[in-house]
Amino acid sequence: MTPILMVLICLGLSLGPRTRVQAGTLPKPTLRAEPGSMISEGSPVTLRCQGSLQVQDYRLQREKKPASWVRRIPQELVKKGYFAIASITWEDTGQYRCQYYSHRWWSEPSDPLELVVIGAYSKPTLSALPSPVVASGGNVTLQCDSQVVFDGFILCKEGEDEHPQRLNSQSHAHGWSWAVFSVGPVSPSRRWSYRCYGYILSAPYVWSLPSDLLELLVPGQIRGTPFISVQPGPKVASGENVTLLCQSSWQFHAFLLTQAGAADAHLHLRSMHKYPKYQAEFPMSPVTSAHAGTYRCYGSRSSNPYLLSVPSDPLELVVSGPSGGPSSPTTGPTSTCAGPEDQPLTPTGSDPQSGLGRHLEVVTGILVAFVLLLFLLLLLFLVLRHRRQGKRWTSAQRKADFQHPAGAVEPEPRDRGLQRRSSPAAEAQEENLYAAVKDTQPEDGVELDSRAAASEDPQDVTYAQLQSLTLRREATEPPPTQERAPPVESSIYATLTIH
Repeated sequence: MTPILMVLICLGLSLGPRTRVQAGTLPKPTLRAEPGSMISEGSPVTLRCQGSLQVQDYRLQREKKPASWVRRIPQELVKKGYFAIASITWEDTGQYRCQYYSHRWWSEPSDPLELVVIGAYSKPTLSALPSPVVASGGNVTLQCDSQVVFDGFILCKEGEDEHPQRLNSQSHAHGWSWAVFSVGPVSPSRRWSYRCYGYILSAPYVWSLPSDLLELLVPGQIRGTPFISVQPGPKVASGENVTLLCQSSWQFHAFLLTQAGAADAHLHLRSMHKYPKYQAEFPMSPVTSAHAGTYRCYGSRSSNPYLLSVPSDPLELVVSGPSGGPSSPTTGPTSTCAGPEDQPLTPTGSDPQSGLGRHLEVVTGILVAFVLLLFLLLLLFLVLRHRRQGKRWTSAQRKADFQHPAGAVEPEPRDRGLQRRSSPAAEAQEENLYAAVKDTQPEDGVELDSRAAASEDPQDVTYAQLQSLTLRREATEPPPTQERAPPVESSIYATLTIH
């Protein structure tokens, strides 16, 4: 019985795998991309499928749309599970799965792999709310935003094969978009580093450039508590030079400075050993109103830079109004000890135009508005003055028209009445002479002298000249009669022409 039993057991063991194969329960293969699934356009990439049993063939499929490039792969490479792309384009992107063939059965499909082209758009910004310093076991909100109106954002964790988080974006009327991700609970057992990308729905596997790396920091696993101080003091005037000093008697390789409420504002500096303490100086030169706030110090070691010490006591920095002279704008403390871990500190709500730069911008805008207001007032004054002068001229013209209606005889000058002679013949002669000259206007060829041309009433000047000529002739000749009037008129006309 024993030999028969052993034969049956061996036969069962040999038929076991064949039975599972025939039932279609081959284990699913693994699919991965080398060097990675997120590739810059034009770079080479290889998709590799790997089964767990003796494999006779492989196949690669893209969901929703067949991939024409797969059919061009040499058969000897396909049998080994290699699917290479020499230069990837956005047309090669998508979600892929693979299968293998063994013992006349095809395996289950692999888990999906998203092949993505990155770099099509500018990078978004990733920040932690309320702070990148997260207590162990706590949750944190990560916000990805961009000035490009994306339809969605992807959050990827660095260094791990976790499936990326994908969210639809919220857009603003002024042309920017954002999405908010929830991360946690955070533990000190591993690193928490993230990047985010943006995309549009028409090309969901064509992503933007990655955001800058955001690393969450976990305080309290490292022993020791640093101390923070400020020089010259916690109350300073805008424009002064201020230095924040982090110190500790414990050995720390670096210090971290944070500002309360700043989403991504922190600065690492390598520590310097000044017996008996380790310390780092964070200068702010010159200080602005944007630097006001509450600061804390943390210590870290190079073995686990994302793990921090217990925070120092808070330090409140108060910045009053501007000091005696103007100061140039600044975006945060600058480090004198440059290193690969050094990062700029940008307080929350501040930008390159904050602080004094923003004040200068406001003052400039006020001055421009004041100049424009003066110009408008001057223009309004000139318009009103012109209209007032026009009204005065119109009023004077109407008054003159009322006093001298068209066709009326002009009033005689007062001195003319004083010079009239009592002789009826002389009076008649003057009337004839006045009528004769009045009928002869400049368009008839009479050339007046400069005094007549400059006069406002040429007829009055002509009449005065006639008076003078008449008096001179009366002094030398006897009073003319009615028959001698035409010769006198001709003589006077000639005299006026000569002038």
